[in-house]
Amino acid sequence: MLNTQDTAGFLPQWDLAAIYPSFDAPQYRRDAADLKEKLRLLTERLADPLPAGISAAGVLSLIRSYDEAGDLAENLKAYAEALYTADTRNRRALAEINALEKAALPLGKAATLFRIRLAEQKDRILSLLDSELKPHRYFIARLLEGAAYQMTPEMEGLALDLSRSGGDAWGRLHEAISSTASGLWDAATGQRKTVTALRNLAHSPDRSLRERAYWAELAAWKEQEIPLAAALNGVKGTSLTLDKKRGWNSLLQKSAFQSRVSEKTLCALIAAIESSLPLFRRYLKAKASLLGLRACAFYDLFAPVNPPGATARQWAWEDAAEFVVRGFEAFDKEMGAFARRALARSWIDPQSREGKVGGAYCTGFPLAGESRILCNFEGSFDSVTTLAHELGHAWHHEALRGLPRSLSVYPMTLAETASIFAETIIFEGALEKAGPGELPGLLEGKLKDSCQVIVDILSRFYFEQALFERRDQGELPPEELCALMIEAQQKTYGEGLDADLLHPYMWAVKSHYYSPSLAFYNYPYAFGLLFSLGLYARAREEGPAFAAAYRELLRLTGRASVEDVARSAGFNPETEAFWQQGLDLIEKQVEIFEKTGGKNEW
Repeated sequence: MLNTQDTAGFLPQWDLAAIYPSFDAPQYRRDAADLKEKLRLLTERLADPLPAGISAAGVLSLIRSYDEAGDLAENLKAYAEALYTADTRNRRALAEINALEKAALPLGKAATLFRIRLAEQKDRILSLLDSELKPHRYFIARLLEGAAYQMTPEMEGLALDLSRSGGDAWGRLHEAISSTASGLWDAATGQRKTVTALRNLAHSPDRSLRERAYWAELAAWKEQEIPLAAALNGVKGTSLTLDKKRGWNSLLQKSAFQSRVSEKTLCALIAAIESSLPLFRRYLKAKASLLGLRACAFYDLFAPVNPPGATARQWAWEDAAEFVVRGFEAFDKEMGAFARRALARSWIDPQSREGKVGGAYCTGFPLAGESRILCNFEGSFDSVTTLAHELGHAWHHEALRGLPRSLSVYPMTLAETASIFAETIIFEGALEKAGPGELPGLLEGKLKDSCQVIVDILSRFYFEQALFERRDQGELPPEELCALMIEAQQKTYGEGLDADLLHPYMWAVKSHYYSPSLAFYNYPYAFGLLFSLGLYARAREEGPAFAAAYRELLRLTGRASVEDVARSAGFNPETEAFWQQGLDLIEKQVEIFEKTGGKNEW
């Protein structure tokens, strides 16, 4: 068995000492100084046009210098942000983040110059792509394409510098508020609960407790709505202004480029999701029936569903970790061994505590070739699948280990494919072991997650579309943001939810909205779910041999478009039929749920 708990039985915390012992450690200070020097040398090399007859070796040398500087910057910043998100009251971590952002400003300038220099000699560069540059064909093609969507080096440099006190600062404000905001829980005693704790109560089997937490959470967001609305307006205003200057037709066009998807793929995905809404409303009606409700409220979305007299299993951390490891081992022994090492080496921080951000994420440290996972484990099966999800990201990092940065940076669409594929492995393993009484609850848990990834994410997509349209005309007050969110939820959930009990403050909850460099940070999850279902179906057909093919697919994600990665697995994502395949699998799950659970046929 895994020994993942300390002797007192508390949840473990991650160990970052293998990355850097502290901010004052010689290795950290040396890397921070080295970053500045590498960036100085790189920007000097790119200050003037490349030699007219530059060789492939010359271009490769520039790529390597760019890779080295980028890895240093990522390693340092990931460490500082890990400490900060684990405790947003850590002022030293925030100061280091600010210092690193300032130190890394030349990297943005270097990227701008690199694109310009390659574009200046586009014909020459293209003529070299069949040489030792061949592995970098896609990387170079993206640099050349990106050259058409940027401002002058001086303007890009100014934008990066201003972002530290502008868009990025607004994002940090959201982090600080959302990690410490609290709602009144007990008026008699004055007891308050953080919004993270309140949102965790949405998983309670007690509806009165879920409802109480829902109203307390909304009141907590209401207290913070003015600074959060200012932050959201600041982030989206920054994005609109800069990306118009860069020549993007829309933020959605830019998002598709960042996600490495064609607009045809994106349109096919959204169309398929929209066509699936009646299916998910069927599921929500079946869930309401099982809960004895006329219709589910928003606070019922995460309610556990169990046979009469039964309660959902509460997982101990050690049992959850072992279950995930063994599930991975059943698919791929190498993947299972990796997860076991990650747990044994304290790469995971599952403990909820004051000051720690909510949710979960996985971050990579390229110099160490390691990952770290932050999550908030609360004992539900959802927490088990979240652990699998984040370990799926870490396994993706592991599959790319040893490749240079220019061949290993992948888009979010493929990142979420890897993580949700890992989730699917664990769910299917649990489904196989489930007894008759467990099946409906387990199946409903999976449908609940799919509903979030398809329906709720479409609502967030609609909200962000409307937000950009309105923000282009001026700032939006909190009440207008709430109205847009309710409108988006009504459009997607429809009669599946009680229209009077939706969640107007999801714009405050979701940190994805507060990144000025990433717009529409939502549909990649739907992409990942449906693509991963296709991959899992193929894994079932091919058996153990697919594990090696899957590792190769992950290794390709850093140097190919989404379409080419999908084609390597035999899929065409530019057709609605491809996405419908995944939705058809979900429909079968809904049919089983309606038969065995939603009609009380336990």
